[in-house]
Amino acid sequence: MLTTEKRVFTNKQIEDLNKKYKPLTIHQRIAALYTDFDELEIMLTSSFAATSAFLLHLFSEVNKNQRVYFIDTGFHFPETLDYKERLTELYGLNVASISAVSEDHAFTVKDETYKKNPEFCCSINKVKPLDIIKNKYSVWVSGLMEWQSDHRSTLDIFEMRGEILKFYPLLDITKENRDDFIKEHQLPFHPLVAKGYNSIGCKHCTVPGEDRSGRWNNSPKTECGLHL
Repeated sequence: MLTTEKRVFTNKQIEDLNKKYKPLTIHQRIAALYTDFDELEIMLTSSFAATSAFLLHLFSEVNKNQRVYFIDTGFHFPETLDYKERLTELYGLNVASISAVSEDHAFTVKDETYKKNPEFCCSINKVKPLDIIKNKYSVWVSGLMEWQSDHRSTLDIFEMRGEILKFYPLLDITKENRDDFIKEHQLPFHPLVAKGYNSIGCKHCTVPGEDRSGRWNNSPKTECGLHL
């Protein structure tokens, strides 16, 4: 039964969702989401990074009204902000930006926290802003794919992360599948991809590299903390 109240899911319910969604195509998974959940229960986030057009194109075909949250860290490349505007206009997206409390962000700028403690910087500028709104949603949609890192290879299409149910409709899509889809539908890449950036985050912590190897360069860190 659909509801706009935040739901708690049993292990059996999550297991049943995984069984239902596993054999579906990515289009079918996203369409099915709106039969099992109300739009107001669904939180969709996008970094508007390298190939964000993939997931956003799919959602725009199913439900253009779905709100898309963009976490504005204050440290994005100008190209990322331009890409966000381009995709918003191209797909008619309903985008809302969220960011850290101004005083907290100002501290990380002055302190150059990203150099000394990137985990803390991500916590202030990414994790905490999302935590503020996350509590009112039942399910959180993310475009993670299992081939992108060791951590991601352990995930299921649906799984509990803290107090919210995570939904990864692209989880089992291979890199080749993704690239074929992008080519077939002529989806626009982030402009920095052409310069060797294959995973794009904040400008201070991103360098050119294959897959996620350019993130938090010279650091064992591979995730911002949002999806852990």
